[in-house]
Amino acid sequence: MKKVYGSAAEALDGLLFDGMTIAAGGFGLCGIPELLLQAIKEAGTQDLTFASNNAGIDDFGIGILLQTKQVKKMMSSYVGENAEFMRQYLSGELELEFNPQGTLAERMRAGGCGIPGFYTKTGVGTQIAEGKEHKEFDGETYILERGIFADLSIVKAWKADTTGNCIFRKTARNFNPPAAMCGKTCIMEVEEIVEPGALDPDHIHMPGIYVHRLIQGEHEKRIEQRTVREA
Repeated sequence: MKKVYGSAAEALDGLLFDGMTIAAGGFGLCGIPELLLQAIKEAGTQDLTFASNNAGIDDFGIGILLQTKQVKKMMSSYVGENAEFMRQYLSGELELEFNPQGTLAERMRAGGCGIPGFYTKTGVGTQIAEGKEHKEFDGETYILERGIFADLSIVKAWKADTTGNCIFRKTARNFNPPAAMCGKTCIMEVEEIVEPGALDPDHIHMPGIYVHRLIQGEHEKRIEQRTVREA
């Protein structure tokens, strides 16, 4: 089965449709699938729902799709750093489903494991719990959270072999593994593709069984905020 494609547009061919749900890896600008996001923008796909920790910044990451009004709903943990995200939400142009970060990661992981829902204490007694089923276990209250089953996963790794076994680099791993798991199809962009056997099996962070398509490309690696001490 061929997994390596020549470009982001080629890898996305036949997978995009209006109204779809996409799970995207990344945290801020760290480990985001920037090449695939740009290709989705150029494809012009509309009414998208994104499950992602946040939406990058105004002109990078998912933020570029907010600018073009291609995103209908965000399932996220963090709104800061993106003025357009906040503006669209506060003006009622964008739907937002807030999730605690651990809950969002577990919802993705659960979807990838075929688990339709799970109970958690996180959010009990807050707005997060409104409208959700409550259940008592051993005298403690929990709320039911649903697993996320996305139409497509787009993620970023450091290295992968041609079968999709991959290695993430340091904190760029973040939401990428659970995001990769929960999509019907997973596309991964990497900095380097190697032949099978070139990666130490003990160093593999995610097996290729979750990855359906691969692309290799150059990445900007922007720094979201740079803080230095005074000279």
